Parts: sequence; C-alpha cells; structure tokens
Amino acid sequence: MEIKKVAVIGAGVMGAGIAAHITNAGIPVVLLDIVPEGADNRNVIAEGAVAKMLKTQPAPFMHKKNARLITTGNIEDNLNLIADCDWIIEAVIERLDIKQSLYKKLDAVRAEGSVVSSNTSTIPLHDLVSGQSEAFAEDFMITHFFNPPRYMRLLEITDGEQTRPEVVDSIRRFCDQSLGKGVVYCKDTPGFIANRIGVFWIQVAILEAMALGLTVEEADAVMGRPVGIPKTGVFGLSDLVGIDLMPHLMESMQRTLSKDDPFIEKSTIPELISKMIADGYTGRKGKGGFYRLNREGGQKIKESIDLQTGEYRPTAKAHLQSLSASKHAGLKGLVAHPDKGGVYAKRVLAQVLGYAASLIPEIADDILAVDEAMKLGYAWKYGPFELIDQLGAANFTELMESEGLAVPPLMQLVADGSFYRVQDGQLQYLDTQGIYQDVKRSEGVLLLSDIKRRSEPLLKNGSASLWDIGDGVLCLEFTSKMNAIDPDILKLIGESIPVVAKGHKALVLHNEGENYSVGANLGLLLFAANLGTWDQIEEMVEGGQKTYQALKNAPFPVVGAPAGMALGGGCESLLHCDAIQAHAETYIGLVEVGVGLIPGWGGCKEMLQRWITNKRRPGGPMPAVIKCFETISTAVVAKSAAEAKDSLFFRHEDGITMNRDRLLADAKARALAMAENYQPPEPIEIRLPGPTAKAAMEMAVKGVRLAGKATAHDVVVSMALAEMLSGGDTDITETLTEDDLLTLEREVFMSLIRHPDSLDRMEHMLETGKPLRN
Repeated sequence: MEIKKVAVIGAGVMGAGIAAHITNAGIPVVLLDIVPEGADNRNVIAEGAVAKMLKTQPAPFMHKKNARLITTGNIEDNLNLIADCDWIIEAVIERLDIKQSLYKKLDAVRAEGSVVSSNTSTIPLHDLVSGQSEAFAEDFMITHFFNPPRYMRLLEITDGEQTRPEVVDSIRRFCDQSLGKGVVYCKDTPGFIANRIGVFWIQVAILEAMALGLTVEEADAVMGRPVGIPKTGVFGLSDLVGIDLMPHLMESMQRTLSKDDPFIEKSTIPELISKMIADGYTGRKGKGGFYRLNREGGQKIKESIDLQTGEYRPTAKAHLQSLSASKHAGLKGLVAHPDKGGVYAKRVLAQVLGYAASLIPEIADDILAVDEAMKLGYAWKYGPFELIDQLGAANFTELMESEGLAVPPLMQLVADGSFYRVQDGQLQYLDTQGIYQDVKRSEGVLLLSDIKRRSEPLLKNGSASLWDIGDGVLCLEFTSKMNAIDPDILKLIGESIPVVAKGHKALVLHNEGENYSVGANLGLLLFAANLGTWDQIEEMVEGGQKTYQALKNAPFPVVGAPAGMALGGGCESLLHCDAIQAHAETYIGLVEVGVGLIPGWGGCKEMLQRWITNKRRPGGPMPAVIKCFETISTAVVAKSAAEAKDSLFFRHEDGITMNRDRLLADAKARALAMAENYQPPEPIEIRLPGPTAKAAMEMAVKGVRLAGKATAHDVVVSMALAEMLSGGDTDITETLTEDDLLTLEREVFMSLIRHPDSLDRMEHMLETGKPLRN
C-alpha cells in the first residue's frame, strides 16, 4: 500500500506538528478540527494552527512552502475530504468516548482499506476499537509520535489482534523511509516503551535529588553528560516539556498500571512541584520552572529553585568530585564515588535501569527496542542495556542488591556476561532465552559503525579515516573533536584521492558524528596568529584551497553525505563535491564573518560560480554577486536541507534522505550511479563587475551601519568580502579563472586575520561559543 495523501484529525500542538512533518515528505495533508462555538470562521482552529507553525521556532516545516500542502477544514463540514486519504491519524483529546464517536464518523466516509491510527499513549488499543466495525479494527493501529514530530525521531507503533499485518508494514515503511522515523514496535502497555521508562526516570531522579539534598544544578550535572543524557538533565528537561504535565502523567500511570508496579510507589507529586504549578511556574512556557530568567532591574540573571525552601537564587555551577571521577573512570567511577553526586547516580541508575530490565518482555520483545526507544525518544546517547554493559552486568546486579532492589530475571539471565557483544565483526544482543542474536539492519540501511566493527581503515591519522564501504566505493570519515577541519583532515583527503583513483569507483564524505563538521579548527588558527606566523597561516589556507580543488577535480565522483551542522570549512568541503546526498536535518552555512574572517578554502569562489552559472537567477553578474554577498556577510545558515537549495549551498538536483540511518546507503548508490562514464567538471571561468559592484555593496553596508544593525568591525569584514566577491580591480570585460578567484580570496582572508578585532572575535568564540559584536 502506498501512502499518497494523509488526513490528521486534531490541530493541536501534536496534530498540527504531525501534519507539518508529513508535508516535509512532500505528501499532501488534510488537517481538520472542531468548530468552536460562535466562531465566524468555522475552520479557525486548523487555519490558526498552520499560521502559528509558520512563525514557530524551531520550525515544524522544513521549508515554508510545505504549508501549501495542507488543506484545512473542520470535522462537521469537511469530513468528506478524508475519502481519498490513505492514512487517517487521530490526534484529539485523550478521552475514550470522544475518540470512539469520531471513529464511527471516520468509518462512514473513509476509503476501503485506508489506515486509521491514533496518536494516543494512554488508552489501550483494544478499548479504542471496542464497538467499532470489524473492517475498522482490521485497519486500525496506534502510531505514537513524539513532540516536536519533525525533530524527535522516535515513532512507537502497536497493533491489535485484528489489525492486518500489511497495514502495519505499510505504515512502518512509510514512516521509516518518508518521515525519517526510527520505528519501534512495542506492546500495547501503558506508556509503551519510552514514556514508561522515561517518566519513571524523571520522577525517580527528582525525588532522589530532593531526598539527598542536591541542588538542581548538581542533579542535572550528574544526570546529564556523565550518563550520556543531554545537558538539560532532569530538571532542565522538565522545564522544557512543562512541569504541569507531571500530574497528568502520574494520574495516567496510576490508573493503568498494576498496583504492585514500582512506578506506583514513585508516582507522588512533591508538594513543592504542586505549589510551583499553582503559582504558574510550569517551566519555559510559564513564568519559569526549576530554572528561570530574572529580568528585574533590566538585567537577565539565570536563577534556580532551592528544592528544600522553594526560593530562587542565582544559578551556580555544580562542583562535585564525582563529576571529576566520571571524566577519568566513566560511569563506573561516577557510581563508585562516595560523595552525594555518586550516591545520587547510583540510586537513580539502580532503580531506572533495573526497572527497564524488569519490563522485558512485558513492553517489548527484546532489549533492542528498549534501547532504541530511549535513544530516539529521550535523546539518551546510550540505551538502558548499553548503560548496564558499561557498569558491568554482574556489578550492576550487586548494585541493585545493595540498594535493596529485586533483581529482574533478565539480570539473572545475563549473569556476569553482557547484553551486547561483537562476534566476528558482527554486533549481537542477548535475547530473552539467553541466546545471542545478530543485530539485523533493515534493507537500505548502511551504517559506518557496522563497517568499522568488521574491517580496518585503508588510511588513518588522528583526525580522519578512509573506509571501504563496498562495491568500489570508499568513505572518508572525519574523527576530530566536533569534526573540526584541521591539517590532518586535509592531509588525509589529499592522500585518499590517489587511493580511490587507483582501484576504486567513487568517494563519499560522511561520518556518524552529531554534526558533519562545525568548521575549521579555530584554536589552531588563533594559536598561529598569536605567534605571528603569517606565512604558516597562508600556507595552511593555500593548502586547504588546493586540497578542496583536488577533490573537485578528482577523476572519480565525490558525494558529500552530511547530517547536522556543516559550517565554515565543513560547508566548503561539500561545496567542492560533485553531488550531495544530505540528511534532511542538515544545517549548512558559511559563518566565517562571525569570527571576523571570510571563507578561505574556496567557499567564496564556489558560491560565486554557483550563482553566476545558476540558470534560475536574474540576468547579469551583479545580482549574483549581491546574492552571494547577502548570504556570506549575514552568515546565513540553512535550517534544513530543503532550505539549503534556496541559498545554493546545495544544488537543485542534490538528494535529500529523511532517515539518517539510510544516508550512507543512499550516498553510496548515488556515487555508483555517477561513476559510470564519469568525467571531472570543466574549469569554470567567470566575469565580475569589479569596483561597480563593490560600490553598490558599500552603500548597502553603510545603510545597515546607519540603522544600527552593524558594528564597526562588521563594516570592515563586509567591505573585505565585497572586495573579494566583486573581483577586486577587474571589470566585466575580463575573465577570471578559479585560480584568480582563489588568490583573491586568500589575500582578503590574510588581511582580515591580521586585524586585531578579528583576533578578538576568534578568541571570544573559543572562550564562550558565542560571536563577539565588536
């Protein structure tokens, strides 16, 4: 079954967000809601939801034009609009009677064989289909999205006894390939997987922090990065999702779980939290939460609540010896430390990881589903069973016993072994029978991590590696901190080109880091600048230019496969590829002006060439030069791969992959298709307006400066950029080669890096992570 059109019933935050994300896959959506009493516009709720999403940040739409794919209406007048929809998603209020009444209306008008699903996570599926037609029950399932639907990769699905298997297969495939979801099948139990464990984790962590007298900063510092959890920890996460949700979640679990479930014992809402909710301190959407921003007296002071007194005080950095121990000895060092941070980690992990182990096979058939759900739904770096392996299964069993907790059968089964192992290069997991099974990937999924388990790199240094990914295609992986481009990466690119050319078909630039690359290694650059080794810096700039040019002119196709941030020098590496196969969530831009520089590794040259040769641009070189100037001088960063095509960071014909796990396989396929009869690109020569264009850009910069939107050094950097993009002393009758453009780019870069204000910007960025407005 092919999904060509979708309906979403319920235009609240979740329903509207689901609708928006489906349009991100290019699929038209019908969005319906109720008619408010006395409303002049009967479609006001659905229309208002779309209008609001166009202004929301982070944006639910990957491109604003996707909003045009939504047809709005209401369930009284427009229910007929679902008649040609292949999938109908119900996302209305969590009341069984309302849902069941709606289902009967849907069943009367929906197409035969169309899928109906609910986004619920609190009402059992068998209750939802009770009293419905047999045909409806056969086409019904639960699809539980996480908020916000565009950014949270987890989709939990479950079916009923009557659900047709082909229905589940169709939705699973569509959500995986078209929506980019990590689809986890779970059993029809309260909270499914992620919220059953995740809400328990939040509740236990809050209660234990209060019991042990930790500050919110200390608790978040311990229950954050040392455990592989986002730095928000528990209290920051609670502020983010809304503290007022906690009573509703607890009530739902109390109502649906058996009375002997460990969750019930922990489901009490502390008095402090009840008072916070009553006073409007519900988190970021309210007046503040466990953290708040105090704006009294015109200042902005971040404050934290005292968990004992309920009073706010300035936020202070956590200083715990256990945090230092975790840096040296990992998770084992953290839980073994005797200070309150170590005790806190031990108590929370013993309860939460032990609870997760006790829930298999109740909530899922295997540990893979649980680990995947927590990583995708709560952004944990490691799943519960991966964390147990870090602690050592036998050690963790002793830890549970020391805390007076019952040891689950699964922990007895693993004994002193591990839940995961690598056998002959193959990752395996322990099943519920105590037998190791291969971790199998879906068709079309190729992970570099799997390749690295079973092979050795062809080339390697401290910042990059070259891997054989099969069928004559090699993959160059960045491995430096934050994948910052440094001399070692440039060196390995240079060394890789002859290796690929000698006996292989193509090269893919890809890594599985959080970000493809955050840019050039600014620390190395600043160090050299502070020493005044200008010749060495210029050699590095010229070396980067030559390396990227060699990549561009290689006798084989080069495909860039980025995900996450691709900034500065990382962006420039992609600009020199023959083609891009990008993950949909790629955030790309040339941001060098933020540190007082211009792109120096061919970024200016490539953008000029793209805009001037772009068939869709207005005529003449001047508009193209101005467009380049606007893009680079304002450090434009595309907030999706779709947006990146607007700024020509990506070409119109470049590919987009929705599911990150499928990115490498898609890039490899693209590279192989290009390898047949491949010819390197012909050198491009362009004409630039010279002083005429520079004068126009100077007027624009002066206007921005007079309006108070540009600093003094912004003007200096912008005019240096204008010098480069206009072509310097050239005029429209002269032809400029790529080497001419690179020479000019390098000269302008070197003039800026010598400027004291640029050095101040670089230093400030390294120290604070934020741009200096000087």
